[in-house]
Amino acid sequence: MVETVLRTADPELNVELVNAVQGKMLRAEPVAQLFEAGRILLDGRFAELETELCGMIAGGDYQGPGASPDRADASLPRGGGPAVALAKAGGGAGAAGIGQ
Repeated sequence: MVETVLRTADPELNVELVNAVQGKMLRAEPVAQLFEAGRILLDGRFAELETELCGMIAGGDYQGPGASPDRADASLPRGGGPAVALAKAGGGAGAAGIGQ
């Protein structure tokens, strides 16, 4: 379904479907470290995402809204090193970036 929606929006879009092999909380740990170090910046308003990220508790618990942190999970890497693409890959308003 995700691929269909993306290709409907842009038939030329390069789409690579992946499956997570680690749990959400385990994948979130390196991203949390980047946030704490000030190396991830959110440009724009992501109120729902921020609320979910704040609900992710060390040790694997989730105490945020809803049964699962879906927005937060979508921002986590699925493989390789830590990388976050929350919105427009080109930057600007509504984008996320990782500083050096």
